[in-house]
Amino acid sequence: MPVLSLQHISVRKFDSPVLFDLTWEVKPGEQWVICGGNGSGKTTLLETLASRWATTQGQLHKQGVVEFVANDYSFNRIARAAAQYYQQRFQAYEAAVAPSVREVLTEQMKPVGTVDDKSVQLAENTVSEEKLEEVCSLLQLTHLLDQPFITLSNGETRRMLLARSLVKKPDILLLDHPFVGLDVHSREVLRTALATLASRGSTIILATSPSEIPAFFTHILELNQGRIINQSTLENWSPKSLMMSSESPHPHFENFTTFDAPSGPDFAHAFDLRNIRVVYDGKAVLDQVNWKVQKGEKWALTGANGSGKSTLLSILTADHPQRFANDYDLFDQKRGGKGASIWDIKQKIGHVSPELHLYFPTETTVFKAIASGFFDATGVYFKKLNPHQTEQVHQMVALLQLTPEMDRPLQKLSKGEQRLVLLARALVKNPPLLIMDEPCQGLDVGSIEYFKAVVDALCGSDQRTLIYVSHYPHEIPSCVNNFLKLERGRVAEIRRV
Repeated sequence: MPVLSLQHISVRKFDSPVLFDLTWEVKPGEQWVICGGNGSGKTTLLETLASRWATTQGQLHKQGVVEFVANDYSFNRIARAAAQYYQQRFQAYEAAVAPSVREVLTEQMKPVGTVDDKSVQLAENTVSEEKLEEVCSLLQLTHLLDQPFITLSNGETRRMLLARSLVKKPDILLLDHPFVGLDVHSREVLRTALATLASRGSTIILATSPSEIPAFFTHILELNQGRIINQSTLENWSPKSLMMSSESPHPHFENFTTFDAPSGPDFAHAFDLRNIRVVYDGKAVLDQVNWKVQKGEKWALTGANGSGKSTLLSILTADHPQRFANDYDLFDQKRGGKGASIWDIKQKIGHVSPELHLYFPTETTVFKAIASGFFDATGVYFKKLNPHQTEQVHQMVALLQLTPEMDRPLQKLSKGEQRLVLLARALVKNPPLLIMDEPCQGLDVGSIEYFKAVVDALCGSDQRTLIYVSHYPHEIPSCVNNFLKLERGRVAEIRRV
């Protein structure tokens, strides 16, 4: 008897049909991978299996306890309730009052803003200490149990959310791109953990890219535009057809007049960081970091999860409260310059990151989300665009092939399509400094190659500076020729090619 069975199901999200006439079954002992390009329906299928979307036709049957681990916090009500805004992870006070990893995993979290602990009656803890220890050991989280969860790195947070599902002893585990944002070590930890779970009898259904399929998986389901185009054993499957179907055309800039050399005051150095130090509760997250970047240089910032990359970038983007305690120049001006506001600094920087994606309001339309980049707002702005700005938005929409989606809200797009919108938002004001923190998360193979070509074209000028973060060497654009590696908050290596 199958553990999971779909008979001619179709699904709508909001007012749009997304999945069409899917028939599929998973038998005991099988481990399935779901692949497909951006917008193919991978995440929606997993969410439907987890009962987050209702079927409009057909029948869905499943056996046992089902747990879904999203690729962000968007469907994790309890975790998101304690992490409410983009800069929160950098606030020392917020970290002090935030729930610990242990409290998240055992669902012993007090509501945000609780003043009197005695006024809150928590549900009974159903997670035994033995099970907690077993799961945390499997995912190498034991040393983080008593740490505030909002201080975790992106990769550590993903492992924590997986652990939160595992302590519930699921029979069927649904994973949406779990390797995204993980460093090499963390990816290996996850692969080993999943292999262990499979050997113990769990059924795992995993949406991921063809390059990230663990060796022990047995079957693959391919989706394209909400329809099943192939089901087979992995032994008899070749990824070539999927890779070809994901290819995008090379960008052409002939008709794009907006993206010439950036305008604004000239400068010799994009930034000069001197002995940067960030401390939480006596522990240095960044320690004596020195980094000088000249105008026009292209850098990759690398390092393991938790090495301090996002914290370092938050100093540059003026999102970190400890920036005032440090010594640095931005665009040849001391800490942004005398009288320079946070908005003066941000106006010269185009920025995208996983955290920005997490907190961006999804009811915003594609056009307004991109236009908000002019004002460094998260989707809401009160100034009217001038004709030149309107033209810039239209050109960026066309450049990243988003024209058909321009009037749709983000929530009706796939996660990969949402990421392309935020990339367009970072680029639209044609800034002299681009800071891209894992910009290709959630993009399919073709979209990654297309976006790299866009970045290479935009950064061909010696007037534009680029800082690019990725755990995957193949995602780094060819224009990058300088590398800085962080280890435990310190500069471990600076290399120029």
